[in-house]
Amino acid sequence: MTGNGRARVKSIEQSIADTEERGTKLRKELGALDLVVFGVAVAIGAGIFTLTARVAGDIAGPSVALGFVLAAIGCGLAALCYAEFASTVPVAGSAYTFSYATFGELAAWVIGWDLMLEFGFAAATVAKGWSLYLAQFLSLIGLKIDSASFSLGAVTFDWGALLIVGALTAVLVFGVKLSSRLSQVITAIKILVVLLVLVVGFGYIKASNYSPYIPPAAPAAAGGADTGFSWSQSLVSLVGGSTNSHFGIYGLLAAASLVFFAFIGFDVVATTAEETRNPQRDIPWGIIGSLVVITVLYVAVSTVLTGMVNYTQLASKSASEHATLATAFELNGVGWAATIISLGALAGLTTVVLVLLLGQTRVLFAMSRDGLLPRSLAHTGSRGTPTRITMIVGVISALIAGFVPTSSLEEMVNIGTLAAFVMVSVGVMVLRKTRPDLPRAFRTPLVPLVPILSVLACLWLMLNLTVETWLRFIVWMAIGFIVYYAYSRKHSRFATGEWEVEPVGKHRS
Repeated sequence: MTGNGRARVKSIEQSIADTEERGTKLRKELGALDLVVFGVAVAIGAGIFTLTARVAGDIAGPSVALGFVLAAIGCGLAALCYAEFASTVPVAGSAYTFSYATFGELAAWVIGWDLMLEFGFAAATVAKGWSLYLAQFLSLIGLKIDSASFSLGAVTFDWGALLIVGALTAVLVFGVKLSSRLSQVITAIKILVVLLVLVVGFGYIKASNYSPYIPPAAPAAAGGADTGFSWSQSLVSLVGGSTNSHFGIYGLLAAASLVFFAFIGFDVVATTAEETRNPQRDIPWGIIGSLVVITVLYVAVSTVLTGMVNYTQLASKSASEHATLATAFELNGVGWAATIISLGALAGLTTVVLVLLLGQTRVLFAMSRDGLLPRSLAHTGSRGTPTRITMIVGVISALIAGFVPTSSLEEMVNIGTLAAFVMVSVGVMVLRKTRPDLPRAFRTPLVPLVPILSVLACLWLMLNLTVETWLRFIVWMAIGFIVYYAYSRKHSRFATGEWEVEPVGKHRS
């Protein structure tokens, strides 16, 4: 908003008109199946192969399955809001674009900055997980490789992570349809692996492993016992007077916030709205369909996993040595399953990195087209893809994955995503009031009840993230405000006069 009572709110009509702008037009090649596959592809990966076992062993015990249900409820409420927004405003950029049309430029920048945190760091984090499984798989088939990385003095170079990011960046440059076809093939493979895990693992379930379902709270971590405070405890446990958030009720709530990392797939679907042939019909199917599939698979896998072994056997041995899905099979003497699970993990993590990179490029594309980042980055080549942004994202993600330790980044990804969910949920209510005239192919039910419940659920999940995560998030957002006021505000298309700044409360009809 400017000082004379006028707001930089981008109209829906302007957002849609920009999709036809020469030189920045994306090709419409995706259908409902493609969108469901993208959503499932990004979700069935790091969470199901690594995160589930670690959270069960360190945070929640058998109740990790309930944690997935709680996280899914919050995601489901937000998904209904995303479905209405994405089908009404079928433009690249997801929550960033939606916020620009409801709250204005500053809020849009904040969400865009959040989405950079979500997609960029998540892609690098998952790429490092892919590298670990690569080394494990090569070792299992007879190639004695301890690690897909090596040290250069004090610097560790993860060549496996760099390899996967580089290869998938090339796939994205060749076009979104190729990315979709690759995702369909690999997603089919990893779902077959997950189904195999469920069928084989079911025979090793012992009912005694589910007791206690919610383990009693564990003693405070080192440092917290003496001071009554730990940087790694959840914010809500700190406010509630607890010294830790491991096991017990606080552990269950913390688990829901942590496993939320597994559900970030459906909002990636919204970033591809501009490249969908029939977004009004296909976007809601893609968003809600992918969320249903991944929720069923996660609850099933976590239930089988914690039934196969006692949760204490899944506890992490060190800060860098965690249990995985394969651990439960090794402990039950089913060694042959380790190779298959490693192969499935490689396939799963490949598509996760691919779709995260896709989501990052589409958000940055939308921000560049609006002038909040250099306009030249929004150029699309002959294949109808934002080649320049894709290459830049690929290089930066490769450097982060190759050289930067990425421990604890799951929580940073989660807090950025949840902040975006809150904005989208509020935005649905705002747009219902300011633009009741817009055609809505999908309408969020029970407005304003569902959006309000979505906001409350997301805020609750955010409060169950650690104090350390909140401090990092505040620093990240401070950097974002500096960038906005130093560059983006002065170069946006409102600032250059290409778009008209409208009186507050008005909109183009």
